[in-house]
Amino acid sequence: MIAGRCGSVSRHRGIGGTVAMVALAGAAALAWYEAPSGTPPRAAIFEIFAVTYIAIAIGRLPGFRLDRAGAALVGASLMLAVGGIGIDEVSRIIDFDTVALLLGMMIVVGNLRLSGFFRLITGWGVARARHPLQLLAAVTLTSGIFSAFLLNDAICLVMTPLVVDVVRRLERNPAPYLLAVAMAANIGSAATITGNPQNILIGGFSHIPYGAFAAALTPVAAAGLVAAMGLIALSYPREFFGRTRLRLVSPRPPHVHAPLAIKSVLVIVVMMAAFFAGQPPAKVALIAGGFMLLTRIVRSERIYREIDWPLLLMFAGLFVVVAGFERALLTPELVAAIGRLGLADAPILSAVTAVSSNLVSNVPAVLVLRPFVGQTGDPQHAWLVVAMASTLAGNLTVLGSVANLIVVQLARAEGVTIGFWEYFRVGAPLTLLTILLGLWWL
Repeated sequence: MIAGRCGSVSRHRGIGGTVAMVALAGAAALAWYEAPSGTPPRAAIFEIFAVTYIAIAIGRLPGFRLDRAGAALVGASLMLAVGGIGIDEVSRIIDFDTVALLLGMMIVVGNLRLSGFFRLITGWGVARARHPLQLLAAVTLTSGIFSAFLLNDAICLVMTPLVVDVVRRLERNPAPYLLAVAMAANIGSAATITGNPQNILIGGFSHIPYGAFAAALTPVAAAGLVAAMGLIALSYPREFFGRTRLRLVSPRPPHVHAPLAIKSVLVIVVMMAAFFAGQPPAKVALIAGGFMLLTRIVRSERIYREIDWPLLLMFAGLFVVVAGFERALLTPELVAAIGRLGLADAPILSAVTAVSSNLVSNVPAVLVLRPFVGQTGDPQHAWLVVAMASTLAGNLTVLGSVANLIVVQLARAEGVTIGFWEYFRVGAPLTLLTILLGLWWL
């Protein structure tokens, strides 16, 4: 009986999805027919853009087994099909500097993760805490500092199971410490261009030097980490304000491959020095990634599994979708008119960025904001505001960033549930406070 109902639901969903796609195709065909000869059909391009962004916002296309990366690729292919973008233009539209920087960083971080370095360092810091507040500080600072220079998603993948293991053996409540992992990863990643994918995009669009970007946003990230510790502690007074001291518990000994760890650390140090010296980040990261593949320790296939290929695919597809939308619908007059609505004002720009980042995710939001940021009086300052707001807005809800979802899903696999409201009661005030701090500083 249950199987029959499930099958019926699946069939209805499949029929609904098919009907939606047929309607979309029919509308696109009608728009194509009504468009003047030689002119891309604007209605069809808008529909492709809208459906792609809706699918990315909800994480799937209803009725189909299509994820965000697939939605971006299908949207790009449809944009080519209706003539919004020519095939010979794709290589110029996709920002390969951004893709190369992401790829290189993923290879380097993947090697560091496989070496056991993250578990060694985080375990060392956490094991020395003697009071719950010290443990919270150790978790927050470790997650935030690593996320400032390396991709925050990778930090959450490593730290979540380690924190669950230690906290359980200490017989403490895991929830506040896991919130610290996710929220600190979001906040810390705001500090540099390489902290998260949207900052990598912004670094490519704005051409802000790595050192200047870090100098502008590191103080915001540092203050945000302190605010995160304070709000989490206040939200769990029984956990942090009692007289209980932690007993001595060491994390399980990590398996560390010393030669690979040493090589990875040295490569990262040289890479960061090159970033701050003003070398092109994409070039440096790609060279570093290529060097890390030259090893007799780890098979290349194992490193490839550490790369987030769907994210790279989503980036490439979104570049094409957004470019077709901009070309067909965002005329210079329209961009200027929207710019006059106040986007040159930092508070308004940060509010628009924060809301759009929670509606469609931060990477798609940054891509859509690109033409409007370029029209402000000080584009570099505007890009810093967008970087700050799009990253810190990730703490608003559990769905606000991929880092949050990684922590929640890994915690659930360990038997720890973090609900929407449990996250929101800390994340909402933290988001508001940190964005206000960022606006005051910038």
